[in-house]
Amino acid sequence: MGYEVTPWEVKGKIDYERLIEDFGVSKITPELLERIRSTAGGLHPLLRRGFFFAHRDLEKVLKDYEEGRGFFLYTGRAPSKSPMHIGHLIPFLMTKWLQEKFGVNTYIMIPDEEKYLAKKVDSLEEVEPRVRQDILNIAALGFDEDRTFIFRDTEFIGRMYKAAVHVARHINFSTAKAVFGFQGETSIGLIFYPALQIVPTLFEHRRPLIPCAIDQDPYFRLQRDVAPKLGFYKTAELLSKFVWGLLGPGTKMSASEPETAILLNEQPETAVKKILNAFTGGRATKEEQRRLGGRPEICVVYHWYTLLFEEDDKKLAERELACRTGRLLCGPCKRELAERVKRFLEEHQRRLKHAEKKARRMMYDGKLASEMWNWEFKPRQPLQPY
Repeated sequence: MGYEVTPWEVKGKIDYERLIEDFGVSKITPELLERIRSTAGGLHPLLRRGFFFAHRDLEKVLKDYEEGRGFFLYTGRAPSKSPMHIGHLIPFLMTKWLQEKFGVNTYIMIPDEEKYLAKKVDSLEEVEPRVRQDILNIAALGFDEDRTFIFRDTEFIGRMYKAAVHVARHINFSTAKAVFGFQGETSIGLIFYPALQIVPTLFEHRRPLIPCAIDQDPYFRLQRDVAPKLGFYKTAELLSKFVWGLLGPGTKMSASEPETAILLNEQPETAVKKILNAFTGGRATKEEQRRLGGRPEICVVYHWYTLLFEEDDKKLAERELACRTGRLLCGPCKRELAERVKRFLEEHQRRLKHAEKKARRMMYDGKLASEMWNWEFKPRQPLQPY
């Protein structure tokens, strides 16, 4: 196949058309985009430009909303020993947009045990400094504090464990092994962990919608088998591609390899230097680029414009044309992106200084948070297919 995509490992050059087939998800069609546009009153750039490219049951989410049943949102972030980077914000920015457009509750899991169970870190204490920082990074994005619940697994486990036991009862090891590729050296903690990942999809008696990168889909394939047996809806998903790293097209941004990524906690001037050294689709010389034009389809700088740093579709199209025709050289294009990234980091870091109170409300004191600390899982009669 030439690539590997699991919740814990992404390797190789990704063929997204093939991945749609392999994972059994559906491509987001123009008709579905138009339906989202009509219902939400617009489209997020990440949807318009195809970065969120696949889904499960998104049409059912829209039908639920239109017919008054509603839905809820769920996503998350597993802290590691490395800080968050800009690419990690993608699912949260989409989740926030959906919350704003549809006025729905949002649940954000912080699985502070996952990297330890996956043997990516040597101790729970190793990720502890990142747990707090990751929560603040998320809180700084501006979620509705009374409609958002952020929770960390090791703290909220007393409320989750009963539901996790019910979920785990319906997943046999052969199925989990087939879905996740568990091996003999896999810890039994990691084998149980998918049951915990599924629990937040049972927080409400509505259909959950999960914006996430496609590598997280295996968890929710299991959920779709288990949830109806417990009287809950199958989860729907809105699935994204992976953000390119700074080293070239198709490379993965990784916080453990700082040269590939723009970290949220780094000095803006450091980020500028990284952007100025990023891989582009330019030619060997200015003369050659003016004559032959650039290649935005393989340019990391253009890729980043399409994601977060050019909201105006007309201006993006003008940039692409100027690149292809040789009127725009890589130097000025890089410098402009570097300045936009610098401003983005400065603004995010400014908001971080005021995020403590916001995080507190979303974890403990806000309306939804207060309700969730009294939440108790209750299985229901098996749900009929819908």
